[in-house]
Amino acid sequence: TGTLTQDKIALIKYLDGFGHDSDEVLLWGYLASFHVSGVRGAMDAAILSYRKLDIAGWEKLDEIPFDFERRKDTIAVRREGKVHLVSKGAPEEILKSSTSYGFSKQPLSAELLRQIEGEYARLSEDGFRVLGLAVKEVPLKHEYVKQDESEMSFLGFLAFLDPPKRTVRETLKKMIAHGVEIKIITGDNHLVTRKVAQELDLPIKGIITGSELNGLGKEELMQKVEGITLFTRVTPEQKEELIKAIRSRGHVVGYLGDGANDLLSLKAADVGISVNNAVDVAKDAADIILLHKGLDAVIEGIIEGRKTFANTVKYLMMVLSSNFGNMVSMPIASVYLPFLPMTASQILLNNFIYDASQLTIPFDNVDPEFLKKPRKFNIAFVKKFMLVFGPVSSLFDFLTFGVLFFVLKLSPAGFQTGWFLESIATQTLVVNFIRTPHFFLKSRPGVILLTSCLGMVALSWVVPFTSLGKLFGFERLPIATLALLAAVVVAYLFIVEVAKRFFFRRFGHLLEKE
Repeated sequence: TGTLTQDKIALIKYLDGFGHDSDEVLLWGYLASFHVSGVRGAMDAAILSYRKLDIAGWEKLDEIPFDFERRKDTIAVRREGKVHLVSKGAPEEILKSSTSYGFSKQPLSAELLRQIEGEYARLSEDGFRVLGLAVKEVPLKHEYVKQDESEMSFLGFLAFLDPPKRTVRETLKKMIAHGVEIKIITGDNHLVTRKVAQELDLPIKGIITGSELNGLGKEELMQKVEGITLFTRVTPEQKEELIKAIRSRGHVVGYLGDGANDLLSLKAADVGISVNNAVDVAKDAADIILLHKGLDAVIEGIIEGRKTFANTVKYLMMVLSSNFGNMVSMPIASVYLPFLPMTASQILLNNFIYDASQLTIPFDNVDPEFLKKPRKFNIAFVKKFMLVFGPVSSLFDFLTFGVLFFVLKLSPAGFQTGWFLESIATQTLVVNFIRTPHFFLKSRPGVILLTSCLGMVALSWVVPFTSLGKLFGFERLPIATLALLAAVVVAYLFIVEVAKRFFFRRFGHLLEKE
């Protein structure tokens, strides 16, 4: 309620057991709601706001509060020396404790009961949330207990509407399109719940009631939860068991609730979600508190979470592959070269520029198909990526070393400058290629990421021609040498693009949700 609906419950009808308007039902319902102690429910508020009735002369004597086993509350009121118990709650529970109909106490025969239940079913099928009402004249007592809620006389129904939100239909479609399955767990009956679901075009795989759940064992429940969409007339304890059963099937469960009866469910779910105007205990138990009630914020949060996951994986893929390559190439080069491939200060500058360029990865675009379903982090995927692309990085490092040392025969400073330029360009630009399984021009990187990468590479290639370059021991290289290094970078990116297509065809399934 209030998630799929507008959370604006209004009293629409007050009827006798045969569907006729009844001011008597409204009066007794008003008395029952007016004398509720503590926080009144949404239906109580709807009854009291419908019309102000004159109840002067009525005195409250006692109250039997609502609980989820009885699904009703009862008050004892007195007027002109007569004491009445008034029960208000789930119609099926009210009827269970009723043996007659109306103040005439007409026996509640099987035929009469069938007609009353038929009216209840019609109201529910029309989308009404329905309360039943029964009364009983009793002798004056000091205290009334649950056992007194027997041999009541059924009066009729109070029918309420809480229309579905117009925007929810599209939100549900979006959630389903992104691999999120919706299950409704509610205290309402199956008819009204099904009506709301149908109006919102929510596919219904199955319906089960709380009483039917009571007859299921733990293993049987685990098997059934997959094929059920609507769980109706359930208690808070049953909600908790349902969530645990769904989780045991390997699903990640988010639960949205705002009442005290949602406390157990919020704690049992992987992610408990409540709203800003929820009761305090629900907010305390929740992991996330929404500032407005609705599923639109939930699906947007899911999509943003998947984007964050995707971009985190990109960063890991890039860092581990390039670092793996450096860890192999740097020690080997140090063995054969009569000088350090790069000085400590040059390595720190390299890392600083490289890291600065990657700060914009969180703003990168993510392929739509990656967002369509949940993914799991798989360390095997990252290890295989590192073992494939790390050697590719090392190979081009060695190629650069050979060209700079054996072909161009550069001085130590010239060699260090050349490898610095090649290293920063390959490390920084490669993220634009490995960020997607697609051809890099088909799935373009975010403007901020691309600008950052190109800007940092350009900056690093300018440094040797500045006074800052002298400070770091760099040497100005000829244009021909720079062109050769640029060709090595282009060749590296081309090989990465080819290797990437092979890799994702072979190992891309490791990122799928299992």
